[in-house]
Amino acid sequence: MARGRTGVADLRGPGFLTIAGGQSASAEPGDALKARLAEQARALGFDAFGICAPDSIPEAPARLRAFLDAGYHGEMAWLADRPERRSDPRVMWSEVQSVILLGFNYGPDADPRAVLTRKDRGAISVYAQGDDYHDVIKARLKQFARWLVATGGGDVKVFIDTAAVMEKPLAQAAGLGWQGRHTNLVSKGRGSWMFLGAVFTTLDLPRDAAEGDHCGSCRACLDACPTAAFPAPYQLDARRCISYLTIEHKGPIPREFRARLGNRIYGCDDCLAACPWNKFAQAGREAKLAARDALRAPALGELVRLDDPSFRALFTKSPVKRIGRDRFIRNALIAIGNSGDGELASEAERLLADPSPTIRGAAVWALAQLLPPERVATLKAVHLAAEVDDGVRAEWDWGAAE
Repeated sequence: MARGRTGVADLRGPGFLTIAGGQSASAEPGDALKARLAEQARALGFDAFGICAPDSIPEAPARLRAFLDAGYHGEMAWLADRPERRSDPRVMWSEVQSVILLGFNYGPDADPRAVLTRKDRGAISVYAQGDDYHDVIKARLKQFARWLVATGGGDVKVFIDTAAVMEKPLAQAAGLGWQGRHTNLVSKGRGSWMFLGAVFTTLDLPRDAAEGDHCGSCRACLDACPTAAFPAPYQLDARRCISYLTIEHKGPIPREFRARLGNRIYGCDDCLAACPWNKFAQAGREAKLAARDALRAPALGELVRLDDPSFRALFTKSPVKRIGRDRFIRNALIAIGNSGDGELASEAERLLADPSPTIRGAAVWALAQLLPPERVATLKAVHLAAEVDDGVRAEWDWGAAE
C-alpha cells in the first residue's frame, strides 16, 4: 500500500494499464522533458514526483524473501506469488528504462487517534473515510501517462497498488521519502500520509537522488502499535497488524488480539499518526478523498444493523466495501465487546441468529465481554443446540467459561 494503508499493502492482481506510443519525432531532451513532467504532475494534483532506475532496489529480493520465509504475510498469498516480479521491475516488464513515482497527499484534517477514546464509535482508517483512492488516483495516472506518451513517446505501464510493484522502496530510490521504521514511506514535507503511483516507461529519463533515512533513534511508531506488530525496526509481521486483521484476515480474529483492537473497525493509523515528521504534514486537498461525515466516527450500534444492501449503500465508492458485510460486522462486534457499554449488548444478541458464522462467533465474544456470566450461560443454553458451526460452538464454550 502504498499508501495508505497502514503497514499492509493492498496488492491484489496482476492487472496494469498499458499505453503504447512509440518514439515521438518531437521527443524532448531528457532534462527538459523531466521538467515538463514534474509540471504536469503538479497540474494533475500530485504532490511529489521523482524518477529512479528500474534496478535501483537491489536489496529488495532478499528483504522480500526474508519476509515471506518468516510467514509475516499471513493469508496474503498473492505476496508469495512469483516474488521475483515484485522485487525487480525488469522482471515485471523487461523493456522498462525508467520508473516514475508520483505521490498524492491525503493528510487528515485532525488527529485520527481522537476517535479511539469514543468507545461507542468505530474508528475507520483515514485513507478509507472518503472515495477509494485507487479510482481517484488511477484516473490521474492515466492522464499523466497519456501526456507522457504524446509528448515524449515511448511506451508506458501504469500501476496504482494493484500489481506486483514495490512502490515504497522505489519511491525512496526516487527521492520521495524514506521507508520509516513502521515500513511505510515518510516524507520530510508531508509526514506519513501519501498514496503512491508508479509509471514504468521505455524512455531513459534523468534520475533523482535517493532519499536517506531520517528516523534516527526515534521509535515512536513502533511503541504506538497496539499489537506489537513490529518484531524489529523496519520489519512488519502482518499477522499481528490491525490493518491486516480487520481487512485481509477472513476468519475469526484471534482472541489474543481482540481486546487490543479497541474500536478500530477498518485499518489502523496509530503507527502513521505517531510519526514526529507529521508536524510538517498538511491536510489533503482532493475533495473526493476527504472524509465523509458518516465515516468519521460512525456509531457502532448503527453499523451492526447494516444488512448487505445497506452496507453496500453506505460504502459505495469506498475501499471498505471490498471486505464485505460479514467481515465488517465482525469487526464492529469486536469493538462493541471492547466498548464496555452494556446497552450495546442487545445489538450483539440480535446477531446470534445471523446467517454468517463469522458474525455469530463475534457476537458471542462481544456478549461474553459485556454480560454477567450467568446471562451468557443462559444464552448458550438457548443457542448452542441449534449451532452447526464448530467455530461458533467453540466461542460459546470459551465465552461461558470466562
